[in-house]
Amino acid sequence: MYTASFAFFEALWEAGVTHCFVNLGSDHPSIMEAIVKGQNEKNGLFPKIITCPNEMVALSMADGYARLTGKPQCVLVHVDVGTQGLGAAIHNASCGRAPVLIFAGLSPYTIEGEMRGSRTEYIHWIQDVPDQKLIVGQYCRYSAEIKTGKNVKQMVNRALQFACSAPAGPVYLTGAREVMEEDLTPYKLDHTFWNPVEPAALSESAVKTISEALVGAKEPLVVAGYTGRNHASVGALVKLADSVKGLRVLDTGGSDMCFPADHRAWLGLRYGNDESIRTADVILVIDCDVPWINTQCHPKEGAKIYHIDVDPLKNQMPVFYLNALSRYRADSFTSLTQLTNYITSSLSDQLNSEVYTQRWDALAESHSKRLADIISATEPKPDGTFGTGYLCRTLRKLVPQDTIFAIEAVTNTLFVADNIQATLPGSWINCGGGGLGWSGGGAMGIKLASEYENGAGKGKFVVAIVGDGTFLFSVPGSVYWISHRYKIPVLTIVLNNKGWNAPRRSMLLVHPDGLGSKATNAELNIDFSPSPDYAGIAKAAAGGNLFAEKVENVSNLEDVLTRAVESVKNGMSAVVDAKVVLGC
Repeated sequence: MYTASFAFFEALWEAGVTHCFVNLGSDHPSIMEAIVKGQNEKNGLFPKIITCPNEMVALSMADGYARLTGKPQCVLVHVDVGTQGLGAAIHNASCGRAPVLIFAGLSPYTIEGEMRGSRTEYIHWIQDVPDQKLIVGQYCRYSAEIKTGKNVKQMVNRALQFACSAPAGPVYLTGAREVMEEDLTPYKLDHTFWNPVEPAALSESAVKTISEALVGAKEPLVVAGYTGRNHASVGALVKLADSVKGLRVLDTGGSDMCFPADHRAWLGLRYGNDESIRTADVILVIDCDVPWINTQCHPKEGAKIYHIDVDPLKNQMPVFYLNALSRYRADSFTSLTQLTNYITSSLSDQLNSEVYTQRWDALAESHSKRLADIISATEPKPDGTFGTGYLCRTLRKLVPQDTIFAIEAVTNTLFVADNIQATLPGSWINCGGGGLGWSGGGAMGIKLASEYENGAGKGKFVVAIVGDGTFLFSVPGSVYWISHRYKIPVLTIVLNNKGWNAPRRSMLLVHPDGLGSKATNAELNIDFSPSPDYAGIAKAAAGGNLFAEKVENVSNLEDVLTRAVESVKNGMSAVVDAKVVLGC
């Protein structure tokens, strides 16, 4: 039997989708039949099925996989309720521009048994909604219903074209039981004709204008947000910084490793508030959603601003604007390469002057001071307690050099970034949006992708560094069951600061002297006392097959971390509940 469901899976595999993260239901009888048929008959040329007891974890895994590789993966969920179960993960995939295809069944549309797949259960009436696509449509690059099996492969490939064309993102397909049960004559598509849109380049005049502005500036600045999603863009930005000596690079997104910390032009990660923004006379904003927060920081009057982005108008943000002289819809790697080539070929004489040598030397001096200040600011307390910065600095020494860090540390993110000091493309991946809980599934998706791309047992070491509230949002009962079931070992560091500190910070930015400023976290209802046993929760989910420990003093910090790292290297996940002091 060759059904629309089987053709659907064939279409995925033929398009390069290697994994399906599934949460199955009453809309999936033909899907389940197709899975068994594929596993029995396709000799491995069929997507690997990963069972996910929670939909947000499923989409976060597909998101993490796609964020590392740029390759789209598939998520299967159950009608409207499973679609709603995706929760914040659909927001994250959209904001993080992760190419993911989501498929959800629809309740059957026939009642009397007129077709194979007609209604057979009570729930088919309850889950029949007017327009299921509307639940997630505003987050998707494309959403559609498969109305006949005869063009199911075309529908899948059209969706994937949208998912993979800049700005990439999630797409959503639905199909009723009757449609997915339809018998077909086997067929194939010629994938020569189903490619995504090619990356766009800057015009010649744009290259000349931006290049001359950067070279002529006294304090040129690049503000990057997610250029590092294309790993080649990291090297391209380094070449630009090497060419325009004195150019500095500030990351205000924190979602990808955009620029290496060991380069003298590195200013680190700062969320839209840094002195370099205030003093720069020319600013190139590139692939960035929030270059600065106007109520806290903004460029000086007269600063020349240019904006290059795959999505310069931010189509999904009702309110967004920059005082840019020009904005360009273009690919970051292509644009950076164009700029460097023009500067080195047409403006090299200007760059050979002594002033650029002095700026280059000054950058080295300021970079050394920055690194020293980071260390001094994160030393342990006299009583042996420690903050996030010292923890991360210790961890960095114990894990492999090419470790991939999945970060969802919220208010501690800057301390993590300053002390991890990522240098390799793809080695730092943060949640692309604001839907907390990404990191559990995201880290596993990253690890799964690394293993698949490099070969079993050859994948990179993966560490998730998360806040305590974030850990609970991640649905750890599902995450660590999957980790054990499919042998996807990751190290999770839970930064235990006893609650949600982000809401307090938000409140103080608006009401610095209000009633809440004098209230305790318990009075503000953001306190997690008594503290849950975070590591214990994970261990229970894994059926006891997980390294779980707590640490709160430097006397045994390195020992606990060393044993946790060794556990993961030996194939078993580890969760370390680290009690950290605030502000360092």
